[in-house]
Amino acid sequence: MKISTIIFLIGSTLLPLLNLNAQSVDTLKYTSSNKGKFFVSWGGNRDTYSNSDITFTGDNYNFTLYDVDAHDKAKGWHVDYINPVHMTIPQTNFSLGYFISDHYAVTISLDHMKYVMTNNQVVRGNGYIDIPEGDESAIYNNTFRDDPVYLNEGFLTFEHTDGLNYIHAELARYDDISSLFGIRNTDVFQVNITEALGGGVLYPKTNAKLLVYDRHDDFHIAGYGVSASAGLNLTFFKHFFIQGDLKGGFINMPDIRTTQNPSDRASQHFFFGEAILSVGGIFRL
Repeated sequence: MKISTIIFLIGSTLLPLLNLNAQSVDTLKYTSSNKGKFFVSWGGNRDTYSNSDITFTGDNYNFTLYDVDAHDKAKGWHVDYINPVHMTIPQTNFSLGYFISDHYAVTISLDHMKYVMTNNQVVRGNGYIDIPEGDESAIYNNTFRDDPVYLNEGFLTFEHTDGLNYIHAELARYDDISSLFGIRNTDVFQVNITEALGGGVLYPKTNAKLLVYDRHDDFHIAGYGVSASAGLNLTFFKHFFIQGDLKGGFINMPDIRTTQNPSDRASQHFFFGEAILSVGGIFRL
């Protein structure tokens, strides 16, 4: 048998084995499969809110303020984000997730946002305040019929700054788009896009100073929220990632505690937007 024939036969036998081995090595990449992995992340956020109508009810008052403007309370780049003693002071995000398949994960998340009603604005009001004479708050007695109301600090301060806590579950999808950037070894660097839908409860600690009454100053389940998000996930060396997300949603809080009197309540609903930057790790147990 000619040597060339022998080489051809050996090559014909080995090439499929080499291809199979190359495929096996490729499938052995840690990042080639996500099912069964856990991940955890921590980060910060900036928030925007639509104007909202806020209704205040109590034993001697019932009034609504329309199109009330509000903003967040950002702390900027600060060591408190990683200081264990002060980590809950800034606007923060925590997420814990588990991949139920290569592309889908379920997560439990806490978005610690902050909502601050803008003081010294003029809004439209409807309703009444009829506090018994002798009560210090009676100085604000009035009847509103689409009248302008000046929101100074003596009349009302209204914040969810400890905070606007959105505790929710999400179903998230992850797609590896590394190949679009010519990245072949995703165990070194991987690029993913993410999308998520979620829903949960609002558990704020509302800092409200209504009339001359002392604030409630405790956590309380006030309502619910729904949200959707999209993001970019950059994973380094299989286990560490940086992720940026844009999230939007709707919050409805019909049962907000305002003062020490259990009869005093507020209600509002609004849309929110959230920009999130977080860092985290992904692993198998």
